[in-house]
Parts: sequence; structure tokens; C-alpha cells
Amino acid sequence: MSDPLAFGLEDFQALYRRLHASAGADPGPRGALDRITGDLIRQAAGEVRTGRTVSMAAPVETRQEPDCPEPARHWLTAPAPPESPADGLHFARDRLTMNVHSNVDSHLDALCHVIWEGTLYGGTPPSTLTPSGATALSVDLASDGIVGRGVLLDIPSLHGVPWLEPGTQVTTEDLVAAESAQDVRVGPGELLFVRVGHRRRRRALGPWDTAQARAGLHPTAMEFLAERDVAVLGCDSNSDAAPATIPQVAFPVHVLAIHAMGIHLLDYLQFEDLTPLCAELGRWSFLCVVAPLRVPAATGSPVNPIAIL
Repeated sequence: MSDPLAFGLEDFQALYRRLHASAGADPGPRGALDRITGDLIRQAAGEVRTGRTVSMAAPVETRQEPDCPEPARHWLTAPAPPESPADGLHFARDRLTMNVHSNVDSHLDALCHVIWEGTLYGGTPPSTLTPSGATALSVDLASDGIVGRGVLLDIPSLHGVPWLEPGTQVTTEDLVAAESAQDVRVGPGELLFVRVGHRRRRRALGPWDTAQARAGLHPTAMEFLAERDVAVLGCDSNSDAAPATIPQVAFPVHVLAIHAMGIHLLDYLQFEDLTPLCAELGRWSFLCVVAPLRVPAATGSPVNPIAIL
């Protein structure tokens, strides 16, 4: 954990070129998800020892808060007048509407989510984004689910604090040190989860305007993911710190992960149920199942990732 490193636009552009080159000149149709092979999934199943399951999603926020100006709306549509539930058969029914890419709800970012310098991932033209949805790189790429070995790195515990203060940036050195402290290693085709303690801070101190201040990863930490051939990145923040490292690029980690490397992101997860269990078991790896909704042509989806230990 360190103060923001000196890092400018030219540094970012050079880093983008390196990471884009490391991802390969001919990217797979599913981006980094293509790294998750059947063999890796079978190996990941071996992580299940106790059969305990833990959600890594936060409850959907239906209240207007400083970090949630557009809360999800949930209401019952039935029974409603003039129905009389006391007579015959009736069904309770409800409806949910939400901003998928909010700053509070757990969600998956599809590869069509980021437009950078006039293109989407893999040079796909932005004209594929139509009023009726994305005709390429949508959440459909993950319609069969994302299953693999998950690894949780707990950065606040590494530094002996309950959470990282907003604005703090996690470096490659932090990730490597957390691996060593937790006796775990992130491998190719795996799902990396980075805890910054965002949810614990929110629970303890209340919501705040996370668009202006939040902990996250320093852009150079993406070199760690490239070196390890990570398939998916998840965070209890949205992976990008605020204020932005580079004024000209508000979300550098999103640009690098999604656009340069083809890595799906899981934003605003919660690890406060999983972390103590991992500590109790002395194990920080697990089988992970992520099942996005099958909303055709969507740029993302609410998710409830499940860790199975």
C-alpha cells in the first residue's frame, strides 16, 4: 500500500501498449475467458473440501445514498386491489429495475463496456453498440457462466487495517506480498479477487460519494495480472481508485483490463462473509461460480458470485 505513484499519460499509454501486446495480436473471441479451460475447471473443483458456499455479492441497494443516486427500484405488482388473497389462488409478483453499472451494486462488466480511442476491445467498432443493445462483445460471451479457481487477496489485513482509505492505490508489490502472507499464488486462467475493505468501511462509516473517492488498484498492478494470465478481476470497489491516477483517463484499470487485455471485471463485490471463513480455514483459494443474467446484448449484468470451499 503506498501513496499514488508518479504516473502520467505517457506512462499510461506505454503501459497500455505493453499489456495489449502481451494479450496477443489475435485475441480470442471471449477475451481472457478463453484462458479458462476444461482442465482448469476440473482442477478448480478440487478446491471444494468443506462444501461451504459463500456469496460475494452485496444486497441490491434500493435506497438513495451518496454512492447511489439512482437506486434500484423493487416493488410488488401483485396481489393488488381488487384482488382478495383470502379467496382462491393468487400469486405474489414483483418487479426490479436497476442501473447495472452503478457505484454500489455487484455487477459484471462485459467487454463492450469500455470505448477507448474510438474502438472497443479487439478493435471492434463502437457502431456495434446500438439502441437495442450491443451486437458484439456483450455479456452473452459469459452466458454459460464463469467457473474456475478463485483467489482472494486481502490487502487491508496485509497492512493491519480494517480497510484502505479512499484514494489508496494497491500496487503489484501489495499483491505479491499478500500472496506470500496468505501462502497462496494466483495462476493462469484463474479469477483474482482483491479486497480493499470498501464494504466494511461503508458498513462502519456509512455511504459516501465513491465517484470522488475510493480505494482501488494502481494501473501498474495490471502487469501482475498479465504476468499471471489472470482470466477475471473482481474487487469490492470497482478496481479503479479515485481520484484518478491520470486526470485524462478517469478509469485506467477499466481501460487496461477490458480494452487492452480482454479481462471481464466484477465491480462492487463484498468479501466480508468470505474473508473470515478463508482466515478460519487457512485457505484463500476456492471454486468460484459466476452466473450473469442472460440478458441478450447487454453491456453488463448484476451477479451473485459464489465461492465454494
